[in-house]
Amino acid sequence: MRIGAHVRAGKGLVPALQHGADIGAEVVQIFTQSPRMWKPSQYGAEVLDAYRAAQAEHPSVTSTFCHATYLINLASPDPELAAKSRACLSANLSTAEGMGADGLVLHIGSHRGSGFDTALPNVADALMEALDGVDAGDDPCPILLENAAGAGDTVGRSFEELAQVIAAADGDERLGVCLDTQHLWASGVPFASIEEADELVELVADTVGLERLRCLHLNDSKVAFGANKDRHENIGVGSIGAEGLSALLGHPELQGLPAVLEVPGDGDGPRAEDVVAARKAWTAGLALRS
Repeated sequence: MRIGAHVRAGKGLVPALQHGADIGAEVVQIFTQSPRMWKPSQYGAEVLDAYRAAQAEHPSVTSTFCHATYLINLASPDPELAAKSRACLSANLSTAEGMGADGLVLHIGSHRGSGFDTALPNVADALMEALDGVDAGDDPCPILLENAAGAGDTVGRSFEELAQVIAAADGDERLGVCLDTQHLWASGVPFASIEEADELVELVADTVGLERLRCLHLNDSKVAFGANKDRHENIGVGSIGAEGLSALLGHPELQGLPAVLEVPGDGDGPRAEDVVAARKAWTAGLALRS
């Protein structure tokens, strides 16, 4: 398992690699633009090409993921918001593709009471519009649908829902999944024992398919199990605990995946000590199954 972290992109994007290396991360995740603003950052081809080259040559950071803007809501019943969300997703994906990212992680959004079945066709159509509208090479950057914490009318609060989204998009191979441990815990899915972790991995295999699981978001939880709130905590400090995370991290089917920290640290994101704590939890998980 490759332990990574969400880091600041920095001017020109390339500094993200050094930010990751400075804290011992093997994988980095960045925002392609401000996560809470609609206006996309404009990067010229030379900037994107420079990032691709720097990533390919980096001695310790092996891959990059991007995270789409939080404002995106592909499930919105509001036509104006839905249109802005589609345009923003396309811009984010274009940047991620240009950088050579291994995936663009996306929160699908909320149907705002209109109902999952009503929102589903529009979500699928928006995903396909973004994927088909990007000038991609032989190895296109996938959109990775992230499981939600279950608050409100969010779409993707279960792997069954994510599977329905993928099916509605005709099972397009450019769609994958990102599993967030805190969101899973908050939505009431247990995995803190070997038996529970095994059941979870079997659930993923039976719904979206393990081949679509491209990365993990490795976070402890500030809130209790089943609280349906998106609140991340540093590893070993929250209600999941390092031992609870270890049971999942040690699963044989998950080895080789990138596990990206999105923890608060001291308030400015993951630190070197958070990367160390994550590796300890992973090593403990391997020992549980040896």
